[in-house]
Amino acid sequence: MADGFFSNPTHPTPPRSEDERLDWLRLIRSRRVGAVTFHRLLAEHGSAAAALEALPGVARAAGVQDYRACPPEVVRAELAEARVAGAVALFFGEKQYPAALMDLNDAPPVLWAQGDLALLDRPMVAMVGARNASSLGLRMATRLAEGLGQAGFAVVSGLARGIDRAAHLAALATGTVAVQAGGVDTIYPEENAALAEDIRQRGLRLSEQPMGTTPQTRHFPLRNRLIAGLSRAVIVVEAAARSGSLITARNAADQGREVMAVPGHPFDARASGCNMLIRDGATLVRGPADVLEALGEPARRSADAVADAALAEEPPLPGPVPAPRPLAEMAELHSRILSRLGPSPLAEDQLIRDLALPPAHLAPALLALELEGRILRQPGGLLSRN
Repeated sequence: MADGFFSNPTHPTPPRSEDERLDWLRLIRSRRVGAVTFHRLLAEHGSAAAALEALPGVARAAGVQDYRACPPEVVRAELAEARVAGAVALFFGEKQYPAALMDLNDAPPVLWAQGDLALLDRPMVAMVGARNASSLGLRMATRLAEGLGQAGFAVVSGLARGIDRAAHLAALATGTVAVQAGGVDTIYPEENAALAEDIRQRGLRLSEQPMGTTPQTRHFPLRNRLIAGLSRAVIVVEAAARSGSLITARNAADQGREVMAVPGHPFDARASGCNMLIRDGATLVRGPADVLEALGEPARRSADAVADAALAEEPPLPGPVPAPRPLAEMAELHSRILSRLGPSPLAEDQLIRDLALPPAHLAPALLALELEGRILRQPGGLLSRN
């Protein structure tokens, strides 16, 4: 059903009864009805019930035969799953619905939420980036999320590996929002299950997908537009030239949000997308102070205090000297080391902290990689990938 089939949408009145809520859910869950079509159907027919009644005829006019709207029992099953999961439905136009999304022409008619809804009243900044992030990228994400959280911003990201995970972890204490590609009760990737539970208890998880939905490729761009839409700015920490992070940045620009990027080494493919964004006019970010200067500080701390706190060094992680490790474990460790290193030099002690392993575990692996010519050791205890 073409989104351009109807006249321009207006803001609908949110559902006031359980029957109206059921009709809203049936309409958005009906085949070929996306968010834009939903709003235009509502504007055209005045209510979800009237839109559902008219939908088969609208479908025939668009060339779709034997069309049936989503059955009521499907939506009742979703509502039952939500009750079991402790998820709350936020309908477009309701007081608790995120105000930042209201002006989007493809705003979700309904969002499922788990966690602290008060975070939706906070100013938000999104952080996105590479799943295979470098050690420097993870450090920068952590520094930015901590600093912006201390300044009063809630940090929004997509609960993915790499930069997303680092941003959520660093902002747990101050407020973080995870926008999920699948159902709010479906955790992807599975390795983030513990983090997702922490966010449910201390932050907020959101999704526009039906309960129990396993994320598919098509869901991630939809999620990315919501990450951008919720936020005053999107910060890209690391991103390849073609990546989902750049889709989020493009959404942010289209939605009138600020686009910011952390620069990277020109030889590091993980920085190419960020460097392109900066070339095209994105704000260059070196730390929390740059973001606060561009956006203004909403609460509690000055930019200088945030920057000073973010620069504080962490103590190295102690540990016992390990026994010799099997070849498979050494190969896995080599892979972890190489994934954290890029062309930009990284301090060896920082690598030790990032990998959370004792120095005695890393020393043989670093020597082996150096002898193989896969890493370079530079003056001052610095390492880089060859």
